[in-house]
Amino acid sequence: MKTDIQKLVDVMAKLRSPEGCPWDKEQDHDTLKRFLVEEAYEVIEAVENKDFEHLKEELGDLLLQVVFHAQVAEENGYFKFQDVIDGIYNKLLHRHPHVFKDASVNNSRDVEIQWEDLKRKEKKNLAPDGSERSAIDGVPTSMPATLQAVRLTEKAGRVGFDWENVDGVMDKIDEELGELKASLKNKDKKEIEHELGDLLFAVSNLSRHLKMDPEEVHREALHRFRHRFKMMEKFAREKGTELKKLSLDEQEKLWQQAKKELM
Repeated sequence: MKTDIQKLVDVMAKLRSPEGCPWDKEQDHDTLKRFLVEEAYEVIEAVENKDFEHLKEELGDLLLQVVFHAQVAEENGYFKFQDVIDGIYNKLLHRHPHVFKDASVNNSRDVEIQWEDLKRKEKKNLAPDGSERSAIDGVPTSMPATLQAVRLTEKAGRVGFDWENVDGVMDKIDEELGELKASLKNKDKKEIEHELGDLLFAVSNLSRHLKMDPEEVHREALHRFRHRFKMMEKFAREKGTELKKLSLDEQEKLWQQAKKELM
């Protein structure tokens, strides 16, 4: 009797077969990338909305992308879906010796350090090109920049390259802001871009020290902005006008009114 997951694998194989779906047959790893990202973000949205019926559906869509990639890989002779399952199963066992063996840890921080240590040993401390592996390797460049900043500084911190507390990061932000102001006076676009990047990096690092997810914090800020801006438009309509016809000072008053309304 086939397992439910095998039924899903078989459906995908049928869709990719000569008598299958024209669209599915045309896809490859590159064309599927955007769908994988979109489905992951839809899962996140369902989690944030605490919409668990929607979450169930979106997790299925995300799982489909995994099965789709595995089917394409099997057709090209790279690996099978079972290899994906075996790989993550064995990885979980190996990287949790405090659960499945006799190792011991005191807290989640110890678990993270142990995980990275085991990961380095598995890869024999070598990068894919055979060179010496860096302490900050393993952070995908395709990740959102703020998440890259958090992961890179986490990894750097594990070898001691980090501030001891939030005050140090705040001082760095002040320093970067000062350098950005200086670059604006110089009107050097490349220098401005450089200093703005350094400031954003420092702010992302601050979120890590505050134990906050910068993407989540930013999304919350965008959520507030959407609601406040729409409230401003509503207030303008109630005054018998449009937001674009008001002066900046008038718009600011509506913004402050919207903030109070939505507190």
